Amino acid sequence: MVVSGEIAIPSWDLYELSIPCTVFGKPQPDLSERWYDFRLCGTAYGNGGGDGGGVGGDSGGEAAFGMTVRTPYGLDDLVGADTVIVTSVPDACVEEGRPLPEGLAAALRRAYDAGARMVSLCTGAFALAEAGLLDGRRATAHWMHTAQLAARYPKVEVDDSVLYVDDGDVLTSAGVSAGLDLCLHLVRRDLGAHVANQLARRMVVPAHRPGGQAQFIDLSVPATDDEGLGPVLDWARARLDRPLTVDDLARRAAMSPRTLYRRLQAATGTTPLQWLLNQRLARAQSLLEATAAPIDKIAELSGLGTANNLRHHFLKQVGVSPGDYRRAFGQAG
Repeated sequence: MVVSGEIAIPSWDLYELSIPCTVFGKPQPDLSERWYDFRLCGTAYGNGGGDGGGVGGDSGGEAAFGMTVRTPYGLDDLVGADTVIVTSVPDACVEEGRPLPEGLAAALRRAYDAGARMVSLCTGAFALAEAGLLDGRRATAHWMHTAQLAARYPKVEVDDSVLYVDDGDVLTSAGVSAGLDLCLHLVRRDLGAHVANQLARRMVVPAHRPGGQAQFIDLSVPATDDEGLGPVLDWARARLDRPLTVDDLARRAAMSPRTLYRRLQAATGTTPLQWLLNQRLARAQSLLEATAAPIDKIAELSGLGTANNLRHHFLKQVGVSPGDYRRAFGQAG
């Protein structure tokens, strides 16, 4: 992971720095024999250093902390990594157009050309964009900075409405907690849904927020709406193997279909039908991992109907076939 150093580390940057360290930095042998060889690679920006060395320094204000991160790894160590994560770049690079830490963009380009998967959290997208890695791609960042990202890099298709974007070998996330969603998504991709779900449970966070969920919800919707939706969503999760429609959910919630649509959209950033599909795919993933049931039976139990329908949605949403997913993450038999 790249650490873009500066005179002091603002609180939000410190939070985003800690997320990958927490998710990838501590082996979880009881969850998976395979884990990540996690390294911090410093840019030593703003403190006179070269690659590696110290990152951060004396506190420069009420929003900064006098902390130093020491690492023996520098930008040259990015080449050869399987995944490179760039957390927030210095505010001056975003707000004032100050150049990125010297050599960072070139190092990211070299790592990508060598086959690394590239990931950014929050304003780390500015570094990927500067390296040309987001040209022609859909990407996101914190909604407060997406307008600047789009203006500075017009070749990037900036989406300010989502938590994260998975474009295969390049992934970007919105700010703060959305970085955690993306990191858990990477664990899900690499090690399977069971491992990601158990890790999220240990961190006491939601196991899975889809990348398409909105960065923020409409605060004009009363806070009691979520409480009203909870029971009907639990009811639906318990009946995923049965045909369910928006009208069914609305009747159960004692509200009109239009009201249900509006409230679910505000609370989750997705439509009722897409929410149902996401739940059914999550159920299928769990069944593929934990059971030896045939694909057509899993399609039936998850409410996706036929094996062909399961394969279609699984390929589209997960990126692999159900059979390949089971071979990678299955624990039954």
